[in-house]
Amino acid sequence: MAMIRIGTSVLILIGMWCGVASADAEAPVMPWPAGWQVEAIEQGTAAPGVSRQRAVKSDHGGTPVMVMELTMTRVESGHQVNLEGVLLEMRKSVQKDFFQSGYQSVCNRIHPTTLSRLSALESTCTITQNGRHVLSQTLVAAVDGDKAYVLSYAGQAEAYKTSQDEIEAVRNGLKL
Repeated sequence: MAMIRIGTSVLILIGMWCGVASADAEAPVMPWPAGWQVEAIEQGTAAPGVSRQRAVKSDHGGTPVMVMELTMTRVESGHQVNLEGVLLEMRKSVQKDFFQSGYQSVCNRIHPTTLSRLSALESTCTITQNGRHVLSQTLVAAVDGDKAYVLSYAGQAEAYKTSQDEIEAVRNGLKL
């Protein structure tokens, strides 16, 4: 499913824009919703100073219908993160990935929001195939001192809609 590979684009772009620091980072605490399967992600192999956490929600048949991933990247001291620029590049990358897989996508304007206790920026994309809404994806980015955070969540249209309460609980319950 196209939505599962989104994390790679997010990881590469956040590392590229933030100037990854080599110091190890303490991972944020994610309050994963009941019934979501937390996936083990090997830390530090792709880029030192990066922490990734992911969980997948599956339907009764075991097919993934939602995926949520939080990436935390250490920012080099003195580096100013252009958060809107980072989010624009991530959104372009996601749209390109979907287009190459035969989907069309339309994203709303980047707008202010919150991620846990932090001010953040957000954009949501609606992904269609042959005019039918099949997936939705949201990207949320925030910076706190020497750490940059990206929360990405995507899912099949109906699962995305019915999972909004769980997503809000995760966003509000994050310990960054």
